[in-house]
Amino acid sequence: MSPRSASVNEALRRRSRERLLQATVDLVGERGFEATTLGDIAERAGAARGLISYYFPGKRQLLQSAVHRLMHLTLQAALEREPRPEGPDAGPELLARAIDAVLGLAHDRPLLMRTHMAGILTAEGFIQCPEQQRLAQLLRGVVVAYGSPDPDADYPLLRAQLMGSVVPILLPGAPISRAVMRAELFQRYGLAWELGVPPQERPPGGARAGVPGRPERARK
Repeated sequence: MSPRSASVNEALRRRSRERLLQATVDLVGERGFEATTLGDIAERAGAARGLISYYFPGKRQLLQSAVHRLMHLTLQAALEREPRPEGPDAGPELLARAIDAVLGLAHDRPLLMRTHMAGILTAEGFIQCPEQQRLAQLLRGVVVAYGSPDPDADYPLLRAQLMGSVVPILLPGAPISRAVMRAELFQRYGLAWELGVPPQERPPGGARAGVPGRPERARK
């Protein structure tokens, strides 16, 4: 039998890594971080325990990469959903979809996202990884489509605002509804409430979003 080519080996490594990442979000979402062991993750992924150490220095780093992959895939699916927005007016719809995708994960998978945010705010901090870089590239593309004159400055601001909106949704004991946080972000960016995928619930007192047009910075 001839040896596998480099491209085949690379594809196998990529699939093994993806199985570990998927197993991580599934198990942590079901059991929580402390109750999930690296052995559990390897077993769920059908991989050797030592393979995790080959790719990741620890469980917290593995979780961050796993959640960043989930966010990337969720955001990508939202942006590519039919009918796909096109033309000069596509930017607001793409930004609305991006906001809904991220807030939707906090709403739909609170245990997983709460654990993820807690890890970012600890000593480990924000971990740069291929999954995070793919997510960043997508978000930066949304900022460009929206019409930002300075994507390198506006992308980190959007990322920070999304993170800041996720935390109140996840706050144990005193959460703020997704609709309220969505309305705040939509108002900030001048997005109509009907864009994206509006949640069934509405913010108290009606939507504060729906401001026509875009902020001056985006129109320059």
